[in-house]
Amino acid sequence: MVPFTKVQGLGNDFLVVDLRATEAHVASAVTEPDVVRALCDRHFGVGADGVLAVSLGLTGDARMRVLNADGSEAEMCGNGIRCVAKFLYDTDPTLRRPVLRIDTGAGPLDCALQVVNGTVGSVAVEMGRPRLSRDEIPLSPGGAARAVRQAITAADRTFAFTAVSMGNPHAVIFIDDAGEDLRAVAEKYGPILEIASTFPRRTNVEFARVRGRQIDLVVWERGCGITLACGTGACATVVAASIEERLPTGLEVPVHLPGGTLLITAAADYTGVTMCGPAVTLFRVDIDPAALVASRSK
Repeated sequence: MVPFTKVQGLGNDFLVVDLRATEAHVASAVTEPDVVRALCDRHFGVGADGVLAVSLGLTGDARMRVLNADGSEAEMCGNGIRCVAKFLYDTDPTLRRPVLRIDTGAGPLDCALQVVNGTVGSVAVEMGRPRLSRDEIPLSPGGAARAVRQAITAADRTFAFTAVSMGNPHAVIFIDDAGEDLRAVAEKYGPILEIASTFPRRTNVEFARVRGRQIDLVVWERGCGITLACGTGACATVVAASIEERLPTGLEVPVHLPGGTLLITAAADYTGVTMCGPAVTLFRVDIDPAALVASRSK
C-alpha cells in the first residue's frame, strides 16, 4: 500500500505522493502513466487533476514532478506547487520553515508559507521569469521573436493569441465580447488548440477577459481539460495582458477562475511573477496502485 494525500488549490485537485524514502521500484511503478490515469479517474479511482510526486531535491528542499490526469508529464504546475509546499510543511517537521525551495521542471522556486495557528492557509510562490521568445515556449516555427496577438484558426473561428511560458507553454486568448461564455468557448476550442501544430509540446490555452484591473479566466489545461484553476495559466495571462497593453505591469491583479481567485503580480521588466493563493488538505488514503489498475481493466 502507498500513502497518498489529496490536496486542492481553488478546486484544482491533486494526489500528492511522497517518494523521498520509497524504494526505487515502487516509486517507478507509482508514476507509470497507467497508474496515474487509474488514480485520477473520477469514477473508478480516487479522482484528481493530476499526481504530484515528491522526491529528494537537487538544490531545494524537495523536488516536484507533475503528472497529468492523462498520464503525461508537465514541467510545472502553479496550484500544484502550493499544494506540495503545504504538504511538506504539514508532514515533515524538518521543513516547518517560512520559506521552502522546491525543484521543478521550470527550475527551483521559493514558496513563502502563510501560517496561522500552525496551519498553512495560503502560499506565495516566486514563479520565476516568464519566457517570451518562440524558442523558449516553444512554438513552431521557432526564433527569438515573441508571438503577440498571433492569428490561429480552430475549426470555424480565428483567434489572436499571445504566447507565454511559465516553464510550461501557454496560449493566451482575450475574449472582448462581454456576453460570450468563456467556459463554452474553452470547451469547444481548447481541445483543438491544445494539439495545434503551432505547439510542438502541446499547450495550455487561456480564455480571458479583462474587467477594469481584474481578469476573468477559464483554462483548458494540457493533459487535463478544463480545471477549476490553473496557477501558471493565471501568471501567463497577467503577463500577456501587460504585453498587449491591457494592464500595466507591477500591478497585483486578481485573477478570477471558476474555483476562486489568485493574486498575480508581474514585475515591470518581466524578470519574475509572484502568485499567491490557498492550499487545502482534503484527506489521506492508502492505495494499492497495482490492484487499482487491475480493477479498471476488468
